[in-house]
Amino acid sequence: MVQNAAWPSIPPRIADLFRQGAEAALDPPADWIEGLHAASLSGERMRPVAEDPVLVAGVRRSNVANLGQWTAANVRHPGVRVPVDLAPELLDTARDLVRRGLDQRALDSYRTGQSVAWRRWMDICFGLGASPDELRALLDISSLSISTFVEDTIAAVSERMERERAELTRGAHAERRATVTLILEGAPISRARAEAQLGYRLTGPHTAAIIWSSDASGQLEAASEALVRAGTAASRLTIVAGAAVLWLWLPVAVAPDPRDLDLPPGVRIAIGRPAADLDGFRRSHLDAVATQRMLTRLTSPQQVARYTDVQLVALLTADPAQADEFLDDTLGDLLHADAETRETVAVYVREQCSATRTAEKLFTHRNTVVRRLARADTLLPRPLAGTTLSVAAALEVLRWRG
Repeated sequence: MVQNAAWPSIPPRIADLFRQGAEAALDPPADWIEGLHAASLSGERMRPVAEDPVLVAGVRRSNVANLGQWTAANVRHPGVRVPVDLAPELLDTARDLVRRGLDQRALDSYRTGQSVAWRRWMDICFGLGASPDELRALLDISSLSISTFVEDTIAAVSERMERERAELTRGAHAERRATVTLILEGAPISRARAEAQLGYRLTGPHTAAIIWSSDASGQLEAASEALVRAGTAASRLTIVAGAAVLWLWLPVAVAPDPRDLDLPPGVRIAIGRPAADLDGFRRSHLDAVATQRMLTRLTSPQQVARYTDVQLVALLTADPAQADEFLDDTLGDLLHADAETRETVAVYVREQCSATRTAEKLFTHRNTVVRRLARADTLLPRPLAGTTLSVAAALEVLRWRG
């Protein structure tokens, strides 16, 4: 890294241009920020991060924190080497990466995001009215400033990750997490040894859940207790999987009903299918993971979801582009119709195509139901009578999609 003593001096005119550019960058457009996030999560090496909604939220918060740190520092001291500030967002992300078993390669997001930031910065610089020589000098010091800040930040976060990894290799928490990891990976481990290390019986039923919060709200423990009460469980196994995510297992054969859960805003729960013994311990957790990913993929507004409720939707939306094509082909103009018409069709299908029972469920007159169904038929590419199953599946996807 470049040392402070070797940092080039900044001519007053270039410093003034740098400050103007930094002021213009303080409030970036929302679409540009989304582009930065997308670039940060792209690439094969970032796939484990991009598939985890908690890590994705952490990367997004870190991007905003880093951008704010660099621009604000250059408003105050334009062109001077920007000091690293390990904000809480960066520390939380470092902890989560380590607890997922990821290493420093996951910090590629900083470098891929750098290229997007650099293009945005060049656009700003070219609009400052600088002469060619001034612009060349401004871009030279800008390139040094951005690349040095990124590398300094990666080095600081890497150091924090090493410290976090050292902490996790000591004590009961590390032992419990390691034991759960072995079980989930299907590694050979005796039931007696695993039960002794976890303090949790692996015989009998298990219902796994993942509780997380995109803003690390600190309400995870309260949500855990609410889940235990809803599931009428006598005990639970809790693994801290990140700064804002818990893995739970309840020794119950019936998954808690989402309607029995009163959760704080921002907290979300994905619940796996109940299953038995070691294989069930593993399978229920993988169900919860699939449910969590589906909720995130669809930007679903639902706070709680059970795998049994979303299994079909999870399969249909595994490929977002194909899911969109399925919705367009199946629903046609009904996709953009009013919510009343779509809901009437959904209830009609669930009630086995009985207009009378649909009217009872919707607390409306049967003639109203008939009129809405007739309108739906004019919007659908093909009549509802011959596409009931496909239309029902498409409407179920819409119900979960944000």
